[in-house]
Amino acid sequence: MRSRTNAAADTTCRVLMLLENSRFPGDNRVRREAATLVEAGFDVTVIAPAGRGQGWYEEIFGVRVYRFPAPRGGQGLWGYAWEYGYCMSVSFLLSLWILLRHGFDVVHAHNPPDTFVLLGGFFRLLGKKFVFDHHDLSPEMYHARFDGQGSSLVHRVLVGLEWLSCRLANHVIATNESYKAMQMTRCGVPESRITVVRNGPDLARVRLVPPDQQLRQKAPTIIGYVGEMGFQDGLDYLLRALRHLIDDCGRSDFYCVLVGRGDAFDKLKALAAQLQLDDHVWFAGRVSDEELMRYLSTADICVDPDPSNPFTDRSTMIKLMEYMALGKPIVAFDLPEHRVTAGEAALYAQANNELDFARQIMSLMDDPAARAALGARGRRRIEERLEWRHQAQHLLEAYRRLCRARSTSAEATARGPGEPVLTGTTEVGATR
Repeated sequence: MRSRTNAAADTTCRVLMLLENSRFPGDNRVRREAATLVEAGFDVTVIAPAGRGQGWYEEIFGVRVYRFPAPRGGQGLWGYAWEYGYCMSVSFLLSLWILLRHGFDVVHAHNPPDTFVLLGGFFRLLGKKFVFDHHDLSPEMYHARFDGQGSSLVHRVLVGLEWLSCRLANHVIATNESYKAMQMTRCGVPESRITVVRNGPDLARVRLVPPDQQLRQKAPTIIGYVGEMGFQDGLDYLLRALRHLIDDCGRSDFYCVLVGRGDAFDKLKALAAQLQLDDHVWFAGRVSDEELMRYLSTADICVDPDPSNPFTDRSTMIKLMEYMALGKPIVAFDLPEHRVTAGEAALYAQANNELDFARQIMSLMDDPAARAALGARGRRRIEERLEWRHQAQHLLEAYRRLCRARSTSAEATARGPGEPVLTGTTEVGATR
């Protein structure tokens, strides 16, 4: 049953969320945003690709979910063109069906891809609001994925789509202040039309559980990683750092569990074999939430090997906050947004210096007091500033302004051009 706990004005606002590059409810940010809106009285429908065993329609914690068959992951220019073209076409057809069956007032597009602007623009012509939820800087992510060697044409197209998405949106949601600054400088979005809603862990989900006994017996020190395994995510840096840990630091008393999958998964496994790390590394793949919490609860040290580049320097990594929520000490490269997120809850290696990364791990292996101090700082930082309940208020305030503006516009249309506007407590806010 749908929860309706807020003011009646909010219940009239119907939201259609568009998601392409992840599953629902598997995407943590989208799940938290949708659940937060429903709990506040909004009507929410999500379009997303289907995962294994997922049906075409489902209702989860009050959110309607319509799914379409996921395409095979694109490779190369034409592969990505097919993948995104297919997803946009199916999402468009489903959105028309949802418009007729349920209706919606706001189209909330989660990037990537930025091609959702085509659907947002179409529905703006029908009087709907468009919200652009800027998860990733697509041009910088493309640059990082191909180490600066990608097509200059593709990069320009991505910049153009990002610019169009930001400019056409009635409101833009940024995941951090770095993204907000980029939206203002590169895309020319006024600050009044941007709301920062950081990723933040849900402490009801991210929690310590009894350790995995089989994993605990692998070595005196367990190192944990969770996240995507794309070419831009730095797992190759981590594997080479682990080789340094053995060769240059003289430490072999560790075992590293790597949770997740991605485009680079097979090549990373091959690299681990090439570096003769098979006895020290376990690629667990994608696992359930229960298994993930068990593995991370077992870890003595957690790592974020994202290297410095124009994408990661500006991006907030949710894995950092999940480690902090569990009270785990962290080793990461010294990146600007890593500092903003973790503060003094991590040890920072020189950016992209794999040997220094290994040395920072080694410094924690024999110092349980330092590990405990870092973990306590991280947990406290999450509770006081970063957990989702703090961020949810920013999302709700942006939506209440947006939907009040929509209601005011509709009332003005109904009154006709000659009738007065009653301002009262109505707040148009950050919309155009």
